[in-house]
Amino acid sequence: MKILLIISFIVLAVKMQAQKVFSTQYSSQADVKVFVVEYESQADLKVYKVQYDIQAGTNDGKWFFTEYGSQAKKKIYFVDYASQADLKIFFVKYDSQAGWRNNDKKQLMY
Repeated sequence: MKILLIISFIVLAVKMQAQKVFSTQYSSQADVKVFVVEYESQADLKVYKVQYDIQAGTNDGKWFFTEYGSQAKKKIYFVDYASQADLKIFFVKYDSQAGWRNNDKKQLMY
C-alpha cells in the first residue's frame, strides 16, 4: 500500500511540473507572446513538441499543447512579427535538441 502511495505521489509531482502550454486565440489572453523564427540561431528557446503530457519538461523546451487553457501552466499567443514577441522559439525535430539559448528569457516560462 505504501509503495502504491509513493508511486502515485511521484507521478502527480511530475505532472504538476510539466511544461504544458495552451495556444490562445487572442493576445490579451496570453501570458507570453511567441514568435516562431526561421533559423535556430535566432531563437531564445528551442522547442520540441511532445506527444503526451507526461513527457513534457520543466521549462526545458519540451512542450505539451493542451486542449483547454485551464490545463496549461502557460498560455501563449503566436504573433505575426518578431518585434511583437516576448519570446522567440524554434521547433526542433528531436527532444535532445530542446533547450534554452537565451537564459535571460527563462523566467517567462516559469
